[in-house]
Amino acid sequence: MNKPAPGPGKPRRSLSLPSLRGLLSPLAAPYHRWLRRVLLVSSVVMLCMTGALLYLRVQSLPAASISQTSQMLDLEGNVIDTFHAGENRRSVPLSEISSYLIEATLAIEDQRFYRHLGFDLKGMARAVMVNARSMEARQGASTLTQQLARNLYLTQDRTWERKLKEAMYTVQLEMNYSKDEILGMYLNQIYYGHGAYGIEAAAMMYFGKHASELSLAESAMLAGVPKGPKYYSPYLNMKNAKDRQLTILSILKGDGAITEKEAAAAYGEVLTFQELGAAGTQEGFAPYFRDYVRQLAVDQLGIQEQLLNEGGIRIYTTLDSTAQRAAEEAIAAGMPADSEQQAALVAIDPRNGYVKAMVGGRDYKKNQYNRVFAKTRQPGSSFKPIVYLTALQSGFMTPVTRYKSEPTTFTYDEGRKLYEPHNYNEKYTNDYIDMREAVASSDNIYAVNTLMTVGADKVIETARKLGIDSRMDPVPSLALGTFPVSPFEMAEAFGVLAAGGVHAEPIAILRIEDRRGGVIYETERKTEQAVDPAHAYLMTNLMESVFETGGTAYRVSSALKRPVAGKTGTTANDAWLVGYTPELSTAVWVGYDKGRKLTVSEAHRAAPIFAQFTEKALEAVPPKLFPIPDGVVSVYIDPASGKLAADGCPSKRLEAFVAGTQPTEVCGDPASVDDAAADKAAGDGQHGWWNDLKRWWKD
Repeated sequence: MNKPAPGPGKPRRSLSLPSLRGLLSPLAAPYHRWLRRVLLVSSVVMLCMTGALLYLRVQSLPAASISQTSQMLDLEGNVIDTFHAGENRRSVPLSEISSYLIEATLAIEDQRFYRHLGFDLKGMARAVMVNARSMEARQGASTLTQQLARNLYLTQDRTWERKLKEAMYTVQLEMNYSKDEILGMYLNQIYYGHGAYGIEAAAMMYFGKHASELSLAESAMLAGVPKGPKYYSPYLNMKNAKDRQLTILSILKGDGAITEKEAAAAYGEVLTFQELGAAGTQEGFAPYFRDYVRQLAVDQLGIQEQLLNEGGIRIYTTLDSTAQRAAEEAIAAGMPADSEQQAALVAIDPRNGYVKAMVGGRDYKKNQYNRVFAKTRQPGSSFKPIVYLTALQSGFMTPVTRYKSEPTTFTYDEGRKLYEPHNYNEKYTNDYIDMREAVASSDNIYAVNTLMTVGADKVIETARKLGIDSRMDPVPSLALGTFPVSPFEMAEAFGVLAAGGVHAEPIAILRIEDRRGGVIYETERKTEQAVDPAHAYLMTNLMESVFETGGTAYRVSSALKRPVAGKTGTTANDAWLVGYTPELSTAVWVGYDKGRKLTVSEAHRAAPIFAQFTEKALEAVPPKLFPIPDGVVSVYIDPASGKLAADGCPSKRLEAFVAGTQPTEVCGDPASVDDAAADKAAGDGQHGWWNDLKRWWKD
């Protein structure tokens, strides 16, 4: 039987099942809320981080006061001294650092340096695991950037505040500098022990070479030191240093930076280390000159002490290290070790005024007083050439002007005062002598006669032109060097004669550069024609007699293999030899600081010091004759009369004169004078050339 169909208006009821969404919605609601919160917090964090980064990007890093070691260099560019305020540092660009050192540093300190953004998260995780296993802080995770931030701007305190600042500065460094710039700053900042900051100072201290010259073995050794200078310094613990070196070489080998053979060779290499304290300065070398340069830089050039000690400046000087060593050796050899007698030496290149050598005393450690500049010492007879030069320039006298060498009383101050000089040991010829004889024998009577002839005021005027500014009074005793003059002034004055009458103002500093190579100061050479060339040569020619037979320095002539002009000077308390070659003007003084009188042997020590120094300092320089300028003529004269020498004269001597001042009266046969002049036409002016050559170039 069929069931009836449902009636109209009554819908069919369908079977209703709950949906999956409906079933899960009550369960997912908390998670939705959590997710929304996470997204909200993440967005806030991202916004904060973005804001923080933007803030750090526009903020300036703190000023880092990094002191750098300043250097003083000699004429050849060798470092002779360094200045620093506790930190010996010399910055160099990354391009001037050995690639071995760079690779070794990255290998041991921060292998992922070029792949992270200042923080090595992988390294941090590894350090946490290592430290957790060992239950102690055995491994750190600081990157090079973090270390640089800490060293530049912070202390080593272990506080949360310091760590937060370190993180901030690390981010700022990464945002403001390239990786190469950060690495360069790190290598110039890091401490390598024993007062050396930065790789350049470390390379010089440990190995005596520049950072660019470091070998693989040296680089691996140095790269291991910053981790703990007291523990890994080869000076303190060679075993630890070698173990650290091996670790670095193994990492480099594992990374493929070097081969196994290179690693083995580097580890087996025996390294030569500098003696501690020897790098960057030549201890004890030219200390008086170094003090003088520092004084010039600060007092005259206005260089601030802070800039000198911390600014990394370079002072280029005129010091000739060869000449300086020769000076120090000559004084050491010329003075008995047990003597309290002092000595000073200064040498100036007359051609340009360069101060080439300076020794202000025998022992700088005991006494730093620089006697080169002492204006308390009488020059004695070494001052006489200035008197004779004045006379030659005046036109009143020539080399053959004669005065009698005998005890003489002079009157001055319009007859109100008397002056009675004496010759050394009361030795007089009691006969007439000319200027050459007076120079060679150092006759006092002739010198005072000369001064009285030309006037003391004129002598002082000449001294000023030669560079002497010490106080002098216009009295007869001035001729005998009774007014104190410093050795520096005497070397400067005689240098004018050596240079043919040109006065070159002495120079010790050529230029000063800042840490970037910019020129702070550069000297300007100042020269002037202070003396006529012909008169300067005449004085030189006369002073060559001092080293010839009968001269007061003849005893050292055998030690001199080149033309030399000069003058000795002796007082009760001081002994001098001031002399020169065409290349070097030198003043040597010996005496006692407290005015003690000299014995004869003590007074004779200046000349040997001068001779030894001159030959050693110019050992590589061929001997040169003093050039004869225009306006000089040479004729044979009769020493006894000062007249032109002819065949009938008992003796002859070749003498130089300024043209027009040579004698016209003839001794002997006048015709023979003309013949002699013709014979000398080709080689006019070579005084005693054969005897000179035999002495100057003999073995």
